[in-house]
Amino acid sequence: MSDITMIRAAAQRLKGHARRTPLLSSPFLDEIAGRRVLVKPECLQHTGSFKYRGGRSAVSALDPEVRKTGVLAFSSGNHAQGVALAAREFGVPAVIIMPNDAPALKIANTRALGAEVVLYDRPGGESREEVGETLQAERGLTLVKPYDEPEVIAGQGTCGLEIAEQAAELGVTKADVLVCCGGGGLTSGIALALEAEAPGMRARPVEPEGFDDTARSLLSGRIETNAQGSGGICDAIVTPAPGQITFPIMKRLCGPGLVVSETEALRAMALAWQRLKVVAEPGGAVALAAALFHGHEIEGDTVICTISGGNVDQAMFARALDTLEPA
Repeated sequence: MSDITMIRAAAQRLKGHARRTPLLSSPFLDEIAGRRVLVKPECLQHTGSFKYRGGRSAVSALDPEVRKTGVLAFSSGNHAQGVALAAREFGVPAVIIMPNDAPALKIANTRALGAEVVLYDRPGGESREEVGETLQAERGLTLVKPYDEPEVIAGQGTCGLEIAEQAAELGVTKADVLVCCGGGGLTSGIALALEAEAPGMRARPVEPEGFDDTARSLLSGRIETNAQGSGGICDAIVTPAPGQITFPIMKRLCGPGLVVSETEALRAMALAWQRLKVVAEPGGAVALAAALFHGHEIEGDTVICTISGGNVDQAMFARALDTLEPA
């Protein structure tokens, strides 16, 4: 099970590899939110998302003899790229199983990082697990799960260590930390880091409407699933349910979940570009959307939020920019 010791060990292994992303702010965003907003732009991380942290953490923790056989991952794109880059850095093969409806940019980037991409028919109901089991059996690959994997959670938790340290430098010791949430790897990792390093802060998962399984699970106290397994514009954080490992951590440590609309996510993308000069993808912008447009659900005079990824197709980014008021 992931804990703060594993997160600190992952931070040591990631030193000199993962980028230490900044905490950004804008008076214009503060005005919209009605409080101070601090933004952790993991879209500036290698491969354009926080997923490199978990990918590198997991691959670097493998026994070298096991690692050289190669790694396998399932992903709609961001975990794919994180694992692909980590595998390339260690000079080992990577096979990534991706849905055929994943954004074209994410599929292309994963291949460009040297991974073998195997597409499966997600809309048609094909099982990625069955495809993966066959490949594992044939090639002896080690599966690196996207969120329900202790070393992946530990890697994502390094983002929480940075948030605690950077917030303390700004004199912030109490705040809701809003985290873009799919299966809960980043949320649970950050929650564990904050418990140890910034106990005055609490992590809160943020999800898009229609895919609010974590928010509903936290309310009911048990794992809830989504009615649909794909669709919507927030592909990066569309998962069927929170993880078996991540949910108990979130249940113990997180505040209530927040749910935003796709329109709010698009507006947050546009404002991140306009005011912070960073590019967010829809799923990576939901935490900022909650900070800006759901202030009545947030406590305290400062809120911290992640932008978890920036791997967005041109057409989708143009759609986001169209939500801006004409100058």
